[in-house]
Amino acid sequence: MQKSTPNTTERRPLRYGFVLVPNFSLIGFSTALEPLRMANIVASETLYETLTVSRDGEAVTSSGGVPVQVDHSFDNLPPLDALFVCGASPVARTGNEAVIAWLRKRQKQTIGGIGTGSYLMACAGLLEGHKATIHWGDLESMREEFPTTRLSNNLYEIDGNRFTCGGGTAAMDMMLFLIGQQHDMNLAAQISEQFVCERMRSSEEPQRVPLRSRLGTSQPKLVEAVELMEANLEEPLSSDDLAQLAGVSRRHLERLFKKHLQTVPSQHYLELRLEKARHLLRNSDHPILEVGRLTGFASASYFSTAYRNHYGISPREERRGLKQVQESRDLAPRFGHSRAVRSG
Repeated sequence: MQKSTPNTTERRPLRYGFVLVPNFSLIGFSTALEPLRMANIVASETLYETLTVSRDGEAVTSSGGVPVQVDHSFDNLPPLDALFVCGASPVARTGNEAVIAWLRKRQKQTIGGIGTGSYLMACAGLLEGHKATIHWGDLESMREEFPTTRLSNNLYEIDGNRFTCGGGTAAMDMMLFLIGQQHDMNLAAQISEQFVCERMRSSEEPQRVPLRSRLGTSQPKLVEAVELMEANLEEPLSSDDLAQLAGVSRRHLERLFKKHLQTVPSQHYLELRLEKARHLLRNSDHPILEVGRLTGFASASYFSTAYRNHYGISPREERRGLKQVQESRDLAPRFGHSRAVRSG
């Protein structure tokens, strides 16, 4: 195993606590916890200490039926550098009043929400005026219930001493980002490699909301047409081909796109290809011309023009800007190096 070069500056480990509530998401909890464990292994030193918490100190059962023993109750919790609330799956709107009351007393604590943990944080008044996120299935209801929270559809949000993510594997992305800020991005990258993780996703990336979930089962032909687009980005299908494969007329297909997606098939198809191109520019070493080819652009000039019209910058500027951001992160002071004060 390749190991990160340890920092010779003497430092104490950061101590992170994980609050487990009944029916908590086991995948959200584990993908947040495991990067911290692996950070210690890769760095060959104890960078993080972790502990688990429940209201009464008793074991908590996850949504998958797995009981997890905890280290502490609310009453005997030691000082922490950060606290993460692992929310229920599905979201629990009742039954956690004691947890919410306890969180409300910890306004100055650095607190993160994993999955629907964001909901409990909002109930405790911890997200007022903050940018935050939650699993896409709960976004709209949370927007209605907490209008003063600036909710986004992103994978995760870091806003001051408030960390939130959409749950699932997004918890790993958030934790890798925090590790990168607290230590260095090379360490985060090595952890990602140990987990056979294809790439580290940034906070700017939106959660992918399946079209079937947005439309339900009422528009199977529209869903089928979009899935055909997604499966044929390198060699785009014509609108006539899409309509024929979906079993509808071209005119009817255009009406479906206009009514339910407020666009036309060709424009939606172009946006899917550009999204894929942006992903490749940011997360692969493919030459720019190859990125264009892989997303169905026959000419470099058309690819550059379409990309600039959609994103406001050219593919070359996208890649150059990403390199500059990475270089500035490497030079910037690491988050969390000042550790003199702990919240109790």
